[in-house]
This record gives sequence, structure tokens and C-alpha cells, in this order.
Amino acid sequence: MSDLSAFPVTKRWPAKHPELLQLYSLPTPNGVKVSIMLEEIGLPYEVHLVDFGKDDQKTAEFLSLNPNGKIPAILDPNGPGGRPLPLFESGAILQYLAEKTGKLLPEDAARRYQTIQWVHFQMGGIGPMFGQVGFFHKFAGKDFEDKRPRDRYVAEARRLLGVMEAHLSGRQWFMDDDYTIADVSMLGWVRNLIGFYGAGDLVEFNQFKSVGAWLERGLARPAVQRGLNIPQRP
Repeated sequence: MSDLSAFPVTKRWPAKHPELLQLYSLPTPNGVKVSIMLEEIGLPYEVHLVDFGKDDQKTAEFLSLNPNGKIPAILDPNGPGGRPLPLFESGAILQYLAEKTGKLLPEDAARRYQTIQWVHFQMGGIGPMFGQVGFFHKFAGKDFEDKRPRDRYVAEARRLLGVMEAHLSGRQWFMDDDYTIADVSMLGWVRNLIGFYGAGDLVEFNQFKSVGAWLERGLARPAVQRGLNIPQRP
């Protein structure tokens, strides 16, 4: 049996199945990337809910796993060389799991890097900008009288959707017929933008037909549906 006792995070979130990959997450657009990925590749795992309402992410135990205090994070007892691997940052985790299992990342070197570039596009653009739209449209920022900050992020969100639209036109997935970690990285964010954030009309989402069709295809995948819900389980 794997021994994870050297990792303080297991003191607060004990592993019932220490031989399995341990996922520490919450059902946010970043959090569901990894649960969707794990469901897609069929890698067994144990999930631990990191409750932001209880400031779990600020505890010493969680910070020992991710000093940035964000979710998701993983602890893989079967990491490289057979040693446990703690890992944070959702993009890095997606790439690690793809390389570990040989799934959802093309073997061809050129296509592999093209896939990774879209993951970085999500990390550097889609996530931060869509998140700001959510803040200024749904959360505390909605009460700001000055709407220029909101409008700035709305304009950038539309621009990014335009980039996605142009690329997805005539394609099923970001890498043509291959469903990859590029798609996994973005599904939760686009879903949140028009769903939880309620910003579909604000960003004029209906004009991005190819993005809408891509989102519908992605959300229809059983593994995606499972992954969207699993982090809610304690």
C-alpha cells in the first residue's frame, strides 16, 4: 500500500485509498478540468473537496501541496520513478496526466505542441478574462457605478471567443477530429460564462455558432458530465 503520510495535506484530508491518485478540488471552471480529464482517461482517483467557504485553501496543510492556495491540485502516489508526485496548476496537471496515460495528447510532436499552445491560450486568456467578466457582471463588481472595467473585460472576452470561433469553424474539436486536453481546458470556462455567470447576452454568445456547437458536443460527453459534478462530493 502506498504511504502518503509524509505529505501534510493527508492529515487534513486522509486518503481512504492511498494507492489512488488524490484530487483536491472544487467545482469551479479550473477545478473541473482535472476531474473531467480523469473521467475521460479512466484513471481511478479519490476526490477531496476543498471548501473555500471554510477557507480550506488557506490552511497550512493545503498550502503544503499548493503554496499558491488555489485548486485543483493532485497527489499521485504513482508518479515518475514510482515515487509520489504532488502537482498544482491545472494546465500542468492536464499535461502530466495526458503524458502519463498516453491519452488526449497527440503523439506527433508538432500536433502535441499545437495542442499545448491552446492550453496556454486558455490559461493566459480565457480563464483570467472570463473570470473578470464574472466578477464585474455577477459578483461584487456588478455594483460598481463605473462600467468601464466591466466593458473592457467583456470586449476582451468577445475577442477571445472570436479567436475560438475562427479556429473552430469547420472543425469538431480544437485539434480537428482529435478531442484533447485543449478542449478539456476550455469547456468549463465557456459553460460558466454563459451559465453560472449569466453573461451570454453580454458577450453576444449567440453569434459564435462554431463555439456553441463545440460546447454542445463537449457537454454531451458522459465523462464531461461526470467530471463536472464529482468535485462536489465530500
